[in-house]
Amino acid sequence: MKFIKLFILICLFTVPSMVFAGQNAQLVVMTHDSFSVSKKVLKKFEDENKVKVVILKAGDAGAALNQAMLSKNNPMADIFFGVDNAFLSRALKSGMFESYGSPKLAQIKDDLKLDSSNRLLPVTFGDVCLNYDKAWFKKHDLMPPSCLEDLLKPEYKGLLVVENPATSSPGLSFLLATIGHFGEDGYLAYWEKLKENDVFIVNGWQNAYWGQFSAASDGDRPIVVSYATSPPAEVYYSKKPLTKAPTGVVTGNESAFRQIEFAGILKGTKHRKLAEKFMDFILDISFQEDIPLQMFVFPANKNARLPDVFKKYAVIAKKTAIVPADLISQKRESWIEAWTEIVLR
Repeated sequence: MKFIKLFILICLFTVPSMVFAGQNAQLVVMTHDSFSVSKKVLKKFEDENKVKVVILKAGDAGAALNQAMLSKNNPMADIFFGVDNAFLSRALKSGMFESYGSPKLAQIKDDLKLDSSNRLLPVTFGDVCLNYDKAWFKKHDLMPPSCLEDLLKPEYKGLLVVENPATSSPGLSFLLATIGHFGEDGYLAYWEKLKENDVFIVNGWQNAYWGQFSAASDGDRPIVVSYATSPPAEVYYSKKPLTKAPTGVVTGNESAFRQIEFAGILKGTKHRKLAEKFMDFILDISFQEDIPLQMFVFPANKNARLPDVFKKYAVIAKKTAIVPADLISQKRESWIEAWTEIVLR
């Protein structure tokens, strides 16, 4: 009897991932800290497939991807959610994703499909752009900016806070917006002038938006780099009912960069069939319609209905700044290094 008890204890403490008879299988999804899904939506998938989904959050999008790449020979998860188009080529070149042509891809917007081999499938999208505090500009009798060039004018000196592209996903997207808008020969000159106009650089979105942006904090910067879907979030989470968003966005004149977010099955998964079902699930209607009020970006599924607050307050840029994914892969690091030399040193 003592031997049997000892054997059970050894199993429990030396093989924690072992699935015993009667227990559900376990599917691990590695992602960034901003990932969110309604409990009832996730539970429906778990119940239908007799699986426990474990969400493994691993920092911001860049940090999470780095961890996944470093552990690709001994993967920490079955699926990775959160590769954006700024890191798409890098993620694909790592060789850590398996191809899966989900039948749900027929419902996904064609312009979001950037990997013809279907190793990474598009799940969400949103435009990174300038956000501004409407009340601040009204109080100071100043027109908000309408394009990137406006930020160089004397009246906008000291008003802008931007995330560091080396440490922040929206920061990198905004850097790419300036490269797409001004070209490789002009973006550094633009940033030199922004620096002269007292742009403030912080490491991440949370500090920029909730720490420095006057519309969302005690900060004194009325212009911030965020998303064109931030206004509906401000309305949705407001303690008082609002009929107008307190923030506005600048998306005209190719001033925004479209951020597309992908997910893929990691090589080495021991639950390939379940992983395929989960990929189908995140592209299907129930998950896609959950995205706007969970992560405040747009669903990739063209049949997904948007909540009213998105219909009224969210913006999709008519024409974004374009930087090809292969060029981003080739020059991303050199662009960031050049930016760092100009802006931070």
